[in-house]
Amino acid sequence: MAPLRLTIEDGHFRDDHGRQVTLRGINVAGDAKYPSNPDQPSHIPEDFFDGDNVNFHSRPFPKEDAHLHFSRLKRWGYNTIRYVFTWEAIESAGPGIYDEEWISHTIEILRLARDYGFYIFMDPHQDVWSRFSGGSGAPMWTLYACGLNPQSFAATEAALVHNTYPDPENFPKMIWSTNYTRLACQVMFTFFFAGRDFAPKCIIDGKNIQDFLQGHFIGALTHLAKRINEAGDLEDDIVIGWESMNEPNRGLVGWPDLTIIPSEQKLQKGTSPTAWQAILTGSGRACEIDTWDFGGMGPYKSGRVLVDPQGEHAWLPADYDESRYSYKRDPGWKLGECIWAQHGVWDPSNDALLKKDYFRKNPRTGEVIDYELFTNTYFMDYYRKHRDSIRSVHKDCILFCQPPVLEIPPSIKGTKDDDPKMVYAPHYYDGVTLMTKKWNRYWNVDVFGILRGRYMSPAFAVKIGETAIRNCFRDQLSAIRQEGLDYMGNHPCVLTEFGIPYDMDDKYAYKTGDYSSQSGAMDANHFAVEASSMAGYTLWLYMCENKHHLGDQWNGEDLSIFSLDDRALPLSPVPPSPNNESTTTLDLQKSGLMTKKDFSDESTVNPGNLKAKLKTPSISSQVTDKPPELTNAPGFRAAEAYVRPSPIATVGKILHSGFDLRNCIFTFRLHAHTAAAEHAPTEVFLPEFHFPKDQCEIVVTGGKWQISTDDADGGMIQRLRWWHVEGEHHIKITGIQRRQNTVLGKEDEEGYLDQCQQSKCSVM
Repeated sequence: MAPLRLTIEDGHFRDDHGRQVTLRGINVAGDAKYPSNPDQPSHIPEDFFDGDNVNFHSRPFPKEDAHLHFSRLKRWGYNTIRYVFTWEAIESAGPGIYDEEWISHTIEILRLARDYGFYIFMDPHQDVWSRFSGGSGAPMWTLYACGLNPQSFAATEAALVHNTYPDPENFPKMIWSTNYTRLACQVMFTFFFAGRDFAPKCIIDGKNIQDFLQGHFIGALTHLAKRINEAGDLEDDIVIGWESMNEPNRGLVGWPDLTIIPSEQKLQKGTSPTAWQAILTGSGRACEIDTWDFGGMGPYKSGRVLVDPQGEHAWLPADYDESRYSYKRDPGWKLGECIWAQHGVWDPSNDALLKKDYFRKNPRTGEVIDYELFTNTYFMDYYRKHRDSIRSVHKDCILFCQPPVLEIPPSIKGTKDDDPKMVYAPHYYDGVTLMTKKWNRYWNVDVFGILRGRYMSPAFAVKIGETAIRNCFRDQLSAIRQEGLDYMGNHPCVLTEFGIPYDMDDKYAYKTGDYSSQSGAMDANHFAVEASSMAGYTLWLYMCENKHHLGDQWNGEDLSIFSLDDRALPLSPVPPSPNNESTTTLDLQKSGLMTKKDFSDESTVNPGNLKAKLKTPSISSQVTDKPPELTNAPGFRAAEAYVRPSPIATVGKILHSGFDLRNCIFTFRLHAHTAAAEHAPTEVFLPEFHFPKDQCEIVVTGGKWQISTDDADGGMIQRLRWWHVEGEHHIKITGIQRRQNTVLGKEDEEGYLDQCQQSKCSVM
């Protein structure tokens, strides 16, 4: 058997040469959240509830576009893809009906990724359960199977859904995420993780709803894994692993009091019902509900409104005809009535709440359930089934374990679940920037520290000044990584989501081309990841169809690093030259070096064509018919902050790696237990935009190095190869320092040109 392309040893990724691999990745692609036929982004209401007759056959992108997207991502230095797909894409037509055409398309796309050397792990993505409850993920029929009526969610506010919102262009920013604390999501996640304990009457096809939902979800993923296995040339070479469910949520499990919003519920925006109020409005009752907004100092109560469904229920009517699907509901599970009423939580005859602490304790053990106990019991029970089912097919796959977001990870260190092929896969977002859509350089908050009780008062968690903010991000990610080590064991920690909103400041960058706020936020996040010593990351997000007017075309989000309305970052500001190296030229380049160049939408920029390039958008850009003020000033979309140097493969162990964008300095320190082999040296991705081959200064403690542009592992990139002996070594690379992400006018162009014509190359 051939050696695995990627393995885990002592908490680090290793390639087949034994070098430490850093996963520098991107989520591909946001387009996968909604169908391609019909093309139904979240602002489109037409035919929305025809959810059984959709397909995802062109997601994440059509086969003919694959080389364009893959070559672009490779040139930006990415070596890893978190492959976004949804349960709905596999099983939209009904329980057990798999879309083999989508599966075939997925296999073809994965095969095309081989040419670019990506490590790919599969992400079964969901947000607030399903498109029909305001997010993405599960098929529509799962809601019907649970007795819910998606067409009544708008009236009852059981979910706030962009597709059914009366004014989709003004859908409140980030309000979609509040669906986690509304009725539909609370029901679905309670059923999925703990239906046997809290909804024992919910029997369908002879099994509890928990087993029904988990069985179909895991079954669909396993079916895809089998098809990938049968393809014969993808496992372990291209597809190196699978992630567990994206951003799982406990629903109502552990809710101490249905009449009170728990103190740990930090996100409140728009109407903010208690669970009891959500139950009442879901059954047609009118309630006065507090409203909240998110201001400069966080969430605040803004008022109170009457939510009146006018008798409409979020539950299916008693006479609903279920023959459209193949499942059979047990007679003991009545339609037309709230399921929590059927379990004695409340009495619909007089609207009396009978058991406000119904979800507080495990009914089998009597234990009071907090989030930590939920993770160690209900979540881990699901995770083991998920892991074992995928591993029954893909035997050597790496499992990326993603517990509930920002919660304490499962306590499995030293147990049989302490799996040597497991990765801790947390998420982290700068919530202040995400919710306000502003990059505040003056203050931010240590959210993770507040959640862990490290401050007597939240006021002490406020960090003042940009340096303190950057260090705060770093410290939060370091603490997240350390929790993984403490609770789960010595496993790589890969941050599988973080990112920034691009539509900051009322889309100011789209009107001016000035992406300085986005650049500052993006750089601060990357600085934190690099300084936290994580084993890698996958940035959220790459979106093929992002446009300034509608962003990612999903719930008003706009986090994609690529937009059709922006320009591609120039790859190099200087003319190409044969090599820049420290010793005699080593001919490592192969014939046919530029074979993939044809697929790239970027080409080399040099002083002779600089002005023309600056005025010409990427060939992939398309003219939009939306407001011209949002498209008349295309920029580089803060690309200088995410196209950054990074170790690719390290002989030995990485001690430190980081990029100072402001001064354009990359520093890298390692400890090697053996000398670098001629055929497998330490390799660093060195973006030409920051480090033109003949215009960078390199200080190295020892060994020989070479900078070249080639496709040695698939995809054209510039890399530094470093042959060093054993011991501790350090390298410092200084590139072209330039004004950070300002609009390039005439003066900037001339200054840039002057820099390109200077000779800065020196070796020490």
